[in-house]
Amino acid sequence: MTISLETPCLIIDTDILARNIAIMADQVEQHRSVKLRPHAKTHKLPSVAQLQIDAGAVGITVAKVSEAEVMAAHGIRNIFIAYPLVTVSKIERAIRISEQIELIVGVDSLAGAQLMEQTAAKLGHTLQVRLEIDTGLRRTGVPYEAAAALAAEIAGMPHLRLTGIYTFRGALLGGKPTLDVAAAGLEEGQLMVQLAERLRAAGIAIADVSVGSTPTALYAAAVEGVTEVRPGTYVYQDRMQAQLGVCELEDCAGSVLVTVVSRPSADLAIVDGGSKTFATDVQPGTHPLQLRGFGHIHGLEDALLVRMTEEHGMVELGPLAQAADLKVGDQLRIIPNHICSTVNLHNHVVMQRGDTFERVPVLARGMLE
Repeated sequence: MTISLETPCLIIDTDILARNIAIMADQVEQHRSVKLRPHAKTHKLPSVAQLQIDAGAVGITVAKVSEAEVMAAHGIRNIFIAYPLVTVSKIERAIRISEQIELIVGVDSLAGAQLMEQTAAKLGHTLQVRLEIDTGLRRTGVPYEAAAALAAEIAGMPHLRLTGIYTFRGALLGGKPTLDVAAAGLEEGQLMVQLAERLRAAGIAIADVSVGSTPTALYAAAVEGVTEVRPGTYVYQDRMQAQLGVCELEDCAGSVLVTVVSRPSADLAIVDGGSKTFATDVQPGTHPLQLRGFGHIHGLEDALLVRMTEEHGMVELGPLAQAADLKVGDQLRIIPNHICSTVNLHNHVVMQRGDTFERVPVLARGMLE
């Protein structure tokens, strides 16, 4: 079926979107003491965040102050900035947001905490903070062994209210990428609960233990003592999550519509979506996913999006795809390997409701500061 939309464009199937939201909300609700706080980095849309909250989420997670500003300006009243703020300007912006809504901010260093304390004191404000813990990803987060000392320092700062700890680990087990997301989630939850108990024993009042990505959230939530999970990708799903066994391809709400613009040979089609359309951060052929190509092409079993330049996508056609006799002007729908980074490349998404399509601006797209 040819759709009368300018391509390339990112289409979101709203029926699948609603189903994904409901399923995660229902599954987290089964763990009565665990709250759902989805990460909005995937959709970057206040309207979708509100759907998640309406389904039972306590609030949302964002990575950047600018994302929080967009979400707060459009009615989202409970936000966690899960990212260390280490400049006066960003801390001041966070304080302005927290004067309007319930806001939590991340911290992972003594220098960052001291700057927060000084800035909050100057403005006569108290910030609610969570300490980020590195549980093996080696990204942001205080090293696990150093967390207790830093938590004690922060707990003594009068203008910072340390209420919890959090981590992002993804599908990692024993420090290495894994397809065993159940074991990865269990290990993540146990590490964080054990740390929380150690901090409480030292007299630091830790209320929240926040963990979990889309592949690990439900397994981590089963660990007694975990209080919150922060999955993001589940709202749209993608090929990476399908490969991890988290979902099926038919659970992917997002797909990119592209047009065949050239047929140089029988085994090659060129489409109008390249690296400015599809995220390239989840590469083919890497451990442990071993994905083939940059996306799943609907209806062409042996067609692979094998290579991209900025505006061109090179689709290699196997025998079955060649038999489909693609022509210039034909359209393909491709589920990207990673939907989150793909969304951030598009100014608009197209919400599909049955046979109707609505262009919706991605309000927090490009909000990187």
